[in-house]
Amino acid sequence: MTVVPRLVLSAPSSGHGKNALAIGLLAALADRGLDVAGFKIGPDQVDAAYLGLASGRPGRTLDPRLVGAERLAPLLLHGAQGTDLAVVQGSMGLYDSLTGRSETESTAAVATMLRSPVVLVVDVAAMGQSVAALVHGFRAYDEQLWIGGVILNRVASARHEALLREALDDIGVPVYGALRRQDLPSVLPSRRHGVVPVLEGAGEASRAVRRLGEAVTATVDLGRAVAGRGCAGDDARPVRRRGAAGRHPCPGRRRSAARVVRGAALRQPAALHRGRRTGSHRPSGGRRGRRPALAGPRTRRAADVRGDRRDRQSARRAGGRLPGGDRSGGQCGCRPW
Repeated sequence: MTVVPRLVLSAPSSGHGKNALAIGLLAALADRGLDVAGFKIGPDQVDAAYLGLASGRPGRTLDPRLVGAERLAPLLLHGAQGTDLAVVQGSMGLYDSLTGRSETESTAAVATMLRSPVVLVVDVAAMGQSVAALVHGFRAYDEQLWIGGVILNRVASARHEALLREALDDIGVPVYGALRRQDLPSVLPSRRHGVVPVLEGAGEASRAVRRLGEAVTATVDLGRAVAGRGCAGDDARPVRRRGAAGRHPCPGRRRSAARVVRGAALRQPAALHRGRRTGSHRPSGGRRGRRPALAGPRTRRAADVRGDRRDRQSARRAGGRLPGGDRSGGQCGCRPW
């Protein structure tokens, strides 16, 4: 029986800061010498790339729609072999699902399948004692879900923090940390850049991860958070593939985070593994590397395409008329350039 300590980081909805906290938590634990692995629920390769940069191991996605719910636990066991802790970052709200199938595709459903506790990140900037009602409602909504604790984000003052802690203590929910409004800055590169900053080893991405790790170290009780992880054994066996997986072959040496993520950020490990087993990862043209034949009508030769391009350029110089056509260059009235 394989045992992988794990916890799921989620929030009531998007915008509560769980992405920055997940990256900072992995960076802080890795800085303490723990071997950690980061996972992202859903097909979000950008978040997975930054989780991999923070942990020093390939960031992986756990997508129940892609691989099926029965493969989530084996994939987590495979990706987290030999680690001290697996941190799974949720998507959207705890019970949200894009397809409406929250019972199988939400963060709560994945946490239940993995038998993992949930650490709830709550933005309390405009909230007081109501935080207790909010957390209690999320805990009572699904009796199979285990909410291990709460991290408070955007706390206004020391008095505000004391009020929130007292309210949560009344319902028996521990508080693992409280971050002030300026403690978790928006330092990650813009999402419009995708995974490029991670793949290129940009200093901006590395500095952002280090800054988030320092913020989490200063504000979150890492000992309590790690102590509340799920340690239940899982009967599911880890996925087998060629080559060694898990720790670096040389103990004491950590692989370069940029080099680790470079090969894994743009592909779905779960999809690749599934494709290798079914043979669907190879092109349909036969031999590996051969392009599949194009379906449909006969394709035009490249010389014909270049000739059409020269005709368009000549038409522009001649005032926009093409030989044998109207000013638009076609019978349908559309412009061909």
